[in-house]
Amino acid sequence: MTRWLSLATMGLVLTFVGFSPLAGAAEPPMPLNVIVILADDLGWADLGCYGSDLHETPHLDKLAKQGVRFTDAYAASPVCTPTRASILTGKHPARLGMTIWREGALNPPRDRRLLPPKAVADLPHTETTLATTLQSAGYMTALVGKWHLGDADHAPETHGFDVNIGGTHWGAPTTYFFPYRGPFGQAKERRYVPHLEFGKPGEYLTDRLTDEALRVIDHAQDRPFFLYLAHHAPHTPIEAKPELVKRYEEKITPKSRHRNPAYAAMIHSLDESVGRILERLEQQGLADRTVILFTSDNGGYIGEYHKQKVTDNSPLRSGKGSLYEGGIRVPLIVRWPGVTMAGAVCLEPVLSTDLYWTILDAAGCKVPEPPKEERDGQSLVSLLKNTQARLDREALYFHYPHYYATTSPVSAVRAGDWKLLEYHEDGRLELYNLKGDPGESSNLAAKMPERTAEWRDQLRAWRSAVGAQMPAENPDFKPKR
Repeated sequence: MTRWLSLATMGLVLTFVGFSPLAGAAEPPMPLNVIVILADDLGWADLGCYGSDLHETPHLDKLAKQGVRFTDAYAASPVCTPTRASILTGKHPARLGMTIWREGALNPPRDRRLLPPKAVADLPHTETTLATTLQSAGYMTALVGKWHLGDADHAPETHGFDVNIGGTHWGAPTTYFFPYRGPFGQAKERRYVPHLEFGKPGEYLTDRLTDEALRVIDHAQDRPFFLYLAHHAPHTPIEAKPELVKRYEEKITPKSRHRNPAYAAMIHSLDESVGRILERLEQQGLADRTVILFTSDNGGYIGEYHKQKVTDNSPLRSGKGSLYEGGIRVPLIVRWPGVTMAGAVCLEPVLSTDLYWTILDAAGCKVPEPPKEERDGQSLVSLLKNTQARLDREALYFHYPHYYATTSPVSAVRAGDWKLLEYHEDGRLELYNLKGDPGESSNLAAKMPERTAEWRDQLRAWRSAVGAQMPAENPDFKPKR
């Protein structure tokens, strides 16, 4: 406890609603525990509380009823690695130069009309992560699950995590069943998920990662902890427990929008994981001083796996890889006992970079403030206290200078209800009013040239300010006839 007295004098210990130190008390209040649960490729409409017509998510629905559910939360990128970097650093992927997943940064395509810019593959050690700051404040810090932010020289242990269970430079497991190893992809790369030994046949990855997360909570005892539970689910391979797959096969009707029973079963197990975490916090008497944030790293994957479409992000357009709403709008649920109002819904647009500043604000940790023009996120604490509040921010920006099955290189800006996309192959501009057209079906650019030009110029100014790298013409490109 001596250590906590010294930290308190530095202003690093949280004093939060419902936990005020008594005058003359010998010990400061216990700091807030923080749990971030990050799903992989979970779509905005994939949870019951966000309108899914198939997936059963009672624990996440309950969490939303106990806290704040954000309707307009965005991942900073339509793919995984950049968003994960944005959460841990509070910086936009375009500023970091981490604009594509790690494997894509190392081996970019050379056969398209545009050549992608050189992207950063490993999170630089010059960046101070959320884990590093909380570790310095006396927190036990643990990553359980997916890392995908660097090689062994840039592993979680080098970025502030005391514990790393399962984190590697790979982005997806070969299989969700023990022993979690085998050949991956067309290249038959040998992959595995480390530190999950002593399992048994039939053991499921989502369950096992949850087991390890519970061990972290138990091990922390009276020490504050930061648990980053980065599930692989529901990323491909689409594999689930057979009994759950059968359950959803029987539930699908001709009118079902979501129609993939294995994907539904994966989300079922993900939801059970959240339920087990919440139950353990109650058992350990930690629920009242633990803030939980649940979100996804990008929109749902709308491609096929084994000839079956994975998910449907309707009413949003498109999916993973795209800067249409289906690729970047994600679920975000936050429960902070004593601060969030039960069942609150927040309509304010927020970005994954905001989570960094929100967590540090909640934990009472002070970090050097960058100049306003260099700060890519804001604390959401004011919104958590009052969902009718507004952030002092004009717009949200996105930049994906790469190709994916759903897109060509593109940038975008959302300002209020308006959203502009600029495609870099041909300079095409698309303008949408999301309030009346959340599915982005009616391009208003030609009808509103002044507004379109205004936000195009604003988007370009932002790209210049953050040093966003742009794709270049490929001199060797030969169109297919």
